[in-house]
Amino acid sequence: MKVLGIGNAIVDVICKVEENFIKEKNLTKGTMKLFFDEIEFKSLLGSLKIEKTISGGSVANSIVGLSQLKNNVGFIGKVSDDIFGAKYEEGLKKENVEYFYSKSKENLPTGTCLILVTPDSERTMCTFLGIAGKINERDVDEKIIKKSELIFLEGYLWDEGEPKKAFEKAIKNARKVAMSLSDLFCVERHKKNFLNLVKKKLDLTFANESEIMALINTKNFDEVINFAKEIKKHIIITRGEKGAISIIGDEVSEIKANKDLTIKDLTGAGDLFAAGYLHGFINNQPTRECLQQATTLSSKVIQQIGARL
Repeated sequence: MKVLGIGNAIVDVICKVEENFIKEKNLTKGTMKLFFDEIEFKSLLGSLKIEKTISGGSVANSIVGLSQLKNNVGFIGKVSDDIFGAKYEEGLKKENVEYFYSKSKENLPTGTCLILVTPDSERTMCTFLGIAGKINERDVDEKIIKKSELIFLEGYLWDEGEPKKAFEKAIKNARKVAMSLSDLFCVERHKKNFLNLVKKKLDLTFANESEIMALINTKNFDEVINFAKEIKKHIIITRGEKGAISIIGDEVSEIKANKDLTIKDLTGAGDLFAAGYLHGFINNQPTRECLQQATTLSSKVIQQIGARL
């Protein structure tokens, strides 16, 4: 298998909202907020008009993108044996992704993420992890890990206690490890752990500009480049309208962002960027081609509603 993703199995529920809705609900635009109260979360969901429902989760979106590029891929993520759980499994199998998890009746429901899209196409996420946040080391089969050329993890997994052991077991048994820092709030909460992972455990790190700058406590992007060169790791950074950059040791490659796009929804931009880059990486393409493929997929997904092409 080329790539095995391990992440939160989340059903994406996409809703269009006005700017004032974000303020009224005390949400921070463009970020992800975790909900721990199921009643509070259901109350928020009940006040919204649903545009689209699809099986999602950050790494799962990337894995589907890799599958669509004809790579042999799989995914591990915890769902409950409920309606959303069945839809989640069905959605992955439809995309030719091997799903390495056997669902059962759980005390918590399948995880759900409300993706609130404002008129400027920015997305603000409200996530109730449900059973997705309870993935543990027993859910991770080390034989499958060892058979995979690369595993892809998400920083969101560090938002709960139990998944850390699954995370560590996967890294210990993997040939190569890639990870997305996922979210600025994740970085701020787990800075010490993330910094250790980037320096010592990960072969590839995906981040956006604000995440990587927060990780190393800087406001100067040149310091990010120096940091990457010093630790001699493979770091890929998206920079919005400034494009994207890949740093491998002393080699720095940049690509400009595509212009004149009709942006409808930024959901999945980073996920599909990672899919495009990993496609190039695992198929031994030059770095420039990895960046080009990543930018192409990212540009496509933001011109539609939802995080899947």
